[in-house]
Amino acid sequence: LSLGEAKNLPTYPGPNKMRDCYCTVNLDQEEVFRTKIVEKSLCPFYGEDFYCEIPRTFRHLSFYIFDRDVFRRDSIIGKVAIQKEDLQKYHNRDTWFQLQHVDADSEVQGKVHLELRLSEVITDTGVVCHKLATRVLECQGLPIVNGQCDPYATVTLAGPSRQTKVKKKTNNPHFDEVFYFEVTRPSSYNKKSHFDIEDVDEVDKMEIRVDLWNASNLKFGDEFLGELRLPLKFLRQSSSYEAWYFLQPRDNGNKSLKPDDLGSLRLNVVYTEDHVFSSDYYSPLRDLLLKSADVEPVSASAAHILGEVCREKQEAAIPLVRLFLHYGRIVPFISAIANAEVKRTQDPNTIFRGNSLTSKCIDETMKLAGMHYLQVTLKPIIDEICQVHKPCEIDPVKLKDGENLENNRENLRQYVDRIFTVITKSGVSCPTVMCDIFFSLRESAAKRFQGDLDVRYTAVSSFIFLRFFAPAILSPNLFQLTPHHPDPQTSRTLTLISKTIQTLGSLSKSKSASFKESYMATFYDYFNEQKYADAVKNFLDLISSSGRRDHKSIEQPILLKEGFMIKRAQGRKRFGMKNFKKRWFRLTNHEFTYQKSKGDHPLCSIPIENILAVERLEEESFKMKNMFQVIQPERRVLYIQANNCVEAKDWIDILTKVSQCNKKRLTVYHPSAYLNGHWLCCKATADNTPGCTPCTGGLPANIQLDIDGDRETERIYSLFNLYMSKLEKMQEACGSKSVYDGPEEEEYSTFIIDDPKETYKTLKLIIEGVGTLEQEHAQYKRDKFKKTKYGSQEHPIGDKSFQTYIRQQSEISAHSI
Repeated sequence: LSLGEAKNLPTYPGPNKMRDCYCTVNLDQEEVFRTKIVEKSLCPFYGEDFYCEIPRTFRHLSFYIFDRDVFRRDSIIGKVAIQKEDLQKYHNRDTWFQLQHVDADSEVQGKVHLELRLSEVITDTGVVCHKLATRVLECQGLPIVNGQCDPYATVTLAGPSRQTKVKKKTNNPHFDEVFYFEVTRPSSYNKKSHFDIEDVDEVDKMEIRVDLWNASNLKFGDEFLGELRLPLKFLRQSSSYEAWYFLQPRDNGNKSLKPDDLGSLRLNVVYTEDHVFSSDYYSPLRDLLLKSADVEPVSASAAHILGEVCREKQEAAIPLVRLFLHYGRIVPFISAIANAEVKRTQDPNTIFRGNSLTSKCIDETMKLAGMHYLQVTLKPIIDEICQVHKPCEIDPVKLKDGENLENNRENLRQYVDRIFTVITKSGVSCPTVMCDIFFSLRESAAKRFQGDLDVRYTAVSSFIFLRFFAPAILSPNLFQLTPHHPDPQTSRTLTLISKTIQTLGSLSKSKSASFKESYMATFYDYFNEQKYADAVKNFLDLISSSGRRDHKSIEQPILLKEGFMIKRAQGRKRFGMKNFKKRWFRLTNHEFTYQKSKGDHPLCSIPIENILAVERLEEESFKMKNMFQVIQPERRVLYIQANNCVEAKDWIDILTKVSQCNKKRLTVYHPSAYLNGHWLCCKATADNTPGCTPCTGGLPANIQLDIDGDRETERIYSLFNLYMSKLEKMQEACGSKSVYDGPEEEEYSTFIIDDPKETYKTLKLIIEGVGTLEQEHAQYKRDKFKKTKYGSQEHPIGDKSFQTYIRQQSEISAHSI
């Protein structure tokens, strides 16, 4: 997601009219991300990106704009809610969305399980009447209002409504209560039909209504959570009916609100959903892709062809890099495509400057493999710059009142010097995979341009400085160095540092001339000494020399993740309450600790080798969502609640990854807690009873490469399928090239084809592989369609995405017939 900016928010009723706003991203109503607060603005610019795996089903992706209030609860200005089935409409397009009102009706979510039974009852006097039994079984996924959910249901036919018991502290209540209603007035017994004629119309007009409410202790009354209206006429086909239903807004959301203009929000959403088969389905396509590095020429390989047909090189680079990293083939693949690109380059000064497949693949590899490297080199100083706010503006035109140009230059010079030193001294920490790639770039460039002695450096610096360190300094939030986009003053400081570091690293001959702005050229005079160029060259030599390997013996602890969560006391003291407390958690590759707040002394430290399993904890244990457990020796368990489902998944994944190689890892665990003398899951009474459920499958031990190869191959299949017409066009181009040697046709000239015959062979194999997978997907959808029941828990009545799916499937089956 890219959260751009909001425009024309309504003015604040106070004298200054401005607002302090932030934006949240929610799956249905669960907040999974929050932007920084932009103060005193009605057109706040956020410029924040957020990426997440979605760990559960959802109906809406929602964005709420809040106005911060120091004295009261923050107030909601408005929201944008995109239905899951509409996400494809806006895929990867900057779109302005109107903000909508937020009220109880717009916040409806969740589903209800009902059973209705219509039966004839003969009274003592021989008179027949019809009774309706309505059984409210359970609800799932109700919204949490003001941090709590104490739901109850009311059921109404024609007369007054009946009410279930209130279920405390749960948004998945089990009611299982039955209510009886008299549907028709008694009439003389008539065997022929269920109803007298006059009653049939009456019954058809009737509807049963189920409303869900949150029992509130506030004086404003209970909050509406959603409703369901069902006409009784569908019971004429069958006397009993049981199904799940999605809850709807009041009167089906048909309130004609005159929409106030609440402003608008600019968003760019990229949503992908892949159905991944088991590994064997992908073997032919995967093997074809992994062979790419060995194909001569590399332009005839499947991976290179993907780069040729995709609209954006980035689209191809992301799954390719992940797939090759996973199978340990990234270095030979990048070496092959880089070598081919160097051979096509005429001028050493433009080496690797374009947005080619090579540069995008190296960017992506550095982002994946170099994330921890950035954390250890840049994070401490970037944090300091963001917190201290030293004035560093050196453009005389932009100076604020009371600022001194010389002082600002000195502040900036010190920052640049410190960052430059940190980078050039960090060679020994550079990840091996990056060093191996840089070695191959250096060799290719030096061989191609033998007369240019500097090209061996510029080939590497164009990546490590221009495309890795400089962008990370410029936008630290995109490289996970800061949680949010920095404020305007800090952003300006980082821009000036980034420009200077980029120029220092580029080793261009006349440095000052490379700046358009005269103030930058003046500032750069500080750095025109030979020692800076020497330091860059020494650093580049170190990270691109072969045989250099990571020194594990001097490995520093790498911070992997940190943040506030709620934990339950582990019972280390014999007596005392096992209560829940908010703590600051910190995970490095050495230990997992928690303390009262950030920077405090740890209250508890668990060495990584003592983590025997990390698993989810069922909600019934403590009636709390998003909980997981960290299991340690001697059956000690730390129960933790994360802030939302995305955070919980992130913590579970990363804790599982770091502890993956522990020798004593458990194979079974208890999915619920040990409370009141027994395990809630298996009811065993001894607290040392071995687990009753197998632990979830292991993940690769190497943190950088937690990649699912099948999923990446499925993504590549989707891309090939999407660009099938271009693959066919490329086949035609191969045919045209091998037969006709004259000038190329316009539409074929965009493809790089060095060997038409080899390329054609690969294209044929790709098209066959994609065709086979397409048939598998179609078969899977047909089978799923046959098995799926509308009204089941997975597809409740009112599921729009399923209705669309049914329509598509019936069109497909009608078409095939």
